[in-house]
Amino acid sequence: MFAHNPFSELSSLIPPIAMQTYVIVMLFLVIGGTLLDMIHKKSAKYFFENAEKAKKNRVRELSSGDKVSIAVQTLLVDVLTSAEFCNQLRRVAHLFKMYGFITFIVTTMLLIFKYPTPSQPAPEILPVLWHIGALMVCAGGYVFWFFLRVDMASEGNRKFRLVRADMFIVSLLGTTTFALLWSAMQSSGVEGWTTAFFILFLISSTVLFGGVLWSKFAHMFFKPAAAYHKRTIKADGSLENLPEMKELTDPELQKRFPDIPEYMGSTPPPMGLGIKREKPRHY
Repeated sequence: MFAHNPFSELSSLIPPIAMQTYVIVMLFLVIGGTLLDMIHKKSAKYFFENAEKAKKNRVRELSSGDKVSIAVQTLLVDVLTSAEFCNQLRRVAHLFKMYGFITFIVTTMLLIFKYPTPSQPAPEILPVLWHIGALMVCAGGYVFWFFLRVDMASEGNRKFRLVRADMFIVSLLGTTTFALLWSAMQSSGVEGWTTAFFILFLISSTVLFGGVLWSKFAHMFFKPAAAYHKRTIKADGSLENLPEMKELTDPELQKRFPDIPEYMGSTPPPMGLGIKREKPRHY
């Protein structure tokens, strides 16, 4: 199962040009959906206006080297390793989904555009990576679905309760799960189930890539920019027009905010973990 290219066998029923056209259409739907999402939510407008406000409030000028350093930190810490997650299980699940999805998409495009027929056999590593990528998405996605979703883990809702916010994860899991089942049935030679799972795979992937405007797909493109902005405003001191919080015992801070000594004394004790003291289980 892992070593065969499911798309080459599909070429006996669907011409490679049709498969390639479908992929291109899905690509344009993602681009168009992301742009419409930016227009509808005005996220780009908010982002740039916020950046302009931050320029007025910054207390230090960042050099080109500083900006490059921040960009590298954003790439290594926030994007490639997702170190912003405090919950390590959530972080691992996210990384499995992210790297699995990238592997799955890249190998799908290679298999469809470069090795679409049995007369053009793909290197064995490509189908293996395609299956591994789908398995990684399933592993991270199902852990998230059953154990990490906020509305289930923190609010006590049922595991199988569906709302529009779940559209992205459900269609993502549907795409990779049905892709694996389609490949397994194809390898086993079970024609009826092969066709059924291929149709479900097609429906799920169409919803995933065609439903960007109504799902959380677009946020994947905004997160790196938001992470870079967050590091930048901290480095230049603008801090979203918020005060830089030092130690509560600092005289300058207490002079700026006199309610600190008024309510907590001149030597306030450490505040501790606060809401992070225990897991949110009080639903």
